[in-house]
Amino acid sequence: MKLTQAAAATFGLTDDSWKRHANAWSVWTRMAGLAPILLPIYFRETLGWWALVPIAAGALWMWINPHAFRPVYEPRSWAEKGIYGEKMYAADRSLAAEAHRPALRWLIAMAAVGAAVMVYGLVRVEAWPSVFGWALIFISQLWQIDRFVAIYEEGLRRAAAMGEV
Repeated sequence: MKLTQAAAATFGLTDDSWKRHANAWSVWTRMAGLAPILLPIYFRETLGWWALVPIAAGALWMWINPHAFRPVYEPRSWAEKGIYGEKMYAADRSLAAEAHRPALRWLIAMAAVGAAVMVYGLVRVEAWPSVFGWALIFISQLWQIDRFVAIYEEGLRRAAAMGEV
């Protein structure tokens, strides 16, 4: 199972929940959702065991989020098109032009490096690696959405050329 498919299975993404997941509100609240989880980890010495409350609430929100918003049947915004492109890519990687695959691999690597730097900073309770790692993850996610928008739009053009739309 590929990483995108594994993530979709983890969050229980069915066809309907993919449409909810594509809602721009879902995308942006999910993007912002990592910071409220990371802050109590960083301030765990001050908060003590109370840090687990916002961490658990944030983790629960990230799990509920893809199901919490109204479905999008026809993507119009950048974020909506990106998630539709991600769904297309998860279903059939051959839909992505060859040029997108290396970029997506590099962006996943960038997020992995960001995660490692962020975890280092959180373990050591050091601000700059925590924030820098989080920023790498955030930028990588935005850039991935941008690549998925291109995949979605190329898929539409291909379908239109074949008379499927």
